[in-house]
Amino acid sequence: MIKPVIMAGGSGTRLWPLSRASHPKQFLPLMGEKTMLQQTVERLSGLPTSESIIICNEEHRFFVAEQLREIDAASKILLEPVGRNTAPAIALAALVEKESDPLLLVLAADHVVADQASFTDAVLTAVPLAEAGKLVTFGIVPLEPHAGYGYIEVGESLGGAYVVDSFKEKPDVGTAAEYLSHGGYYWNSGMFLFRASRYLEELDNHRSDIAGACELAVRSIHSDLDFIRIDADQFAACPADSIDCAVMEHTSSAVVVPMEAGWSDIGSWSSLWDVCDKDEAGNHVRGDVMLLDVANSYVRADDKLVTLLGLNDVVVVSTKDATLVARKDRVQEVKAFVSQLQCNGRSEWELHREVFRPWGKYDSVDEGVGYKVKRITVNPGAKLSVQMHHHRAEHWVVVSGTAKVTNGNETFLLSENESTFIPVGVVHALENPGDGPLEIIEVQYGPYLGEDDIVRLEDRYGR
Repeated sequence: MIKPVIMAGGSGTRLWPLSRASHPKQFLPLMGEKTMLQQTVERLSGLPTSESIIICNEEHRFFVAEQLREIDAASKILLEPVGRNTAPAIALAALVEKESDPLLLVLAADHVVADQASFTDAVLTAVPLAEAGKLVTFGIVPLEPHAGYGYIEVGESLGGAYVVDSFKEKPDVGTAAEYLSHGGYYWNSGMFLFRASRYLEELDNHRSDIAGACELAVRSIHSDLDFIRIDADQFAACPADSIDCAVMEHTSSAVVVPMEAGWSDIGSWSSLWDVCDKDEAGNHVRGDVMLLDVANSYVRADDKLVTLLGLNDVVVVSTKDATLVARKDRVQEVKAFVSQLQCNGRSEWELHREVFRPWGKYDSVDEGVGYKVKRITVNPGAKLSVQMHHHRAEHWVVVSGTAKVTNGNETFLLSENESTFIPVGVVHALENPGDGPLEIIEVQYGPYLGEDDIVRLEDRYGR
């Protein structure tokens, strides 16, 4: 039986402004209606697998739980207290499954695989190799001299697989072209299959410091709601390194299985355009878009009409609070905007205007000096924390649904077009007792309106 390990960390900065630190690309529906994580889980349907392990960070845990619930997928959710790259993350999963010692199929949550049958065939080809103690990686048959991927140089044939000779860092285009003309090179996909115990053995052989730190971290493992938590302090002391650098480049047991499955890691807007459906002019359009004399472009409008005239080879992405316009051959540089936004203390690098929470979401509609207006949507049966604020008062107006409100010592129901006022310092809570979404308009008043002015007294989500 194969145990999938899906790594759902990362911030996807090259896909800003759609992908942001608080809501990165793996939790977005970039290709179709389902998110990248959901598509990754469903990709496993043709394989003999047991319950998956999803590895994510603390901030994204409710995204993972809700998106798994939407597709009715049972999985363990293993929380990383801090990011330490792929070698320690995989070690945590291997240690959690140490007793049963399954084959671990390591996947990223943000890859596209267009041909599921070919993906399944490649994994099944790798199974006997992994059962024999090999550490299998999957090499993507290259379509072009791509400078955005690492490469795997192969040696002796093993019948459907090859011994790994070496791993190559991302080359320039000229070097990548030489690899393709020479032959015997594959794109490094970052997908792996191996026995849990074999990975831990090789990690201990080559990076005993990482192996030891991870062992200490799982000694105090415990469950919290749907989540598996480890010792945060012990894991924080673990060195950070990738599986390639820590293990695969040093082991003598590395083999590669070629894969031709329409794979992409969606590392930029241009790579997303590559794998999207296009019209006869080479354009991919999503949302309310009008084009005139435009070719070979990616245009996405999430909340307003976007029009383009006389442009070729561009990317235009419009969200509620930010718009990106870039030449397709410059999109790898988009992450520079993210860094600049961070340095300038702006929130757009991290948050969308619409922010998701375990109970639902809110949209910051308007704000000015001393006030902020939000549209709040509460899921059926969900409840915001029991809380109070030191610096702001709030006025709630129900737009649709029924609200169960705690306001100081009173608890009561509000229907559509009814309201309540919550003074500064008063304990309050909001709950949706109905079967449909609850929508309210919240108007905040006060000298400070930051999200850190929330004193939680009780919270069913453990925040």
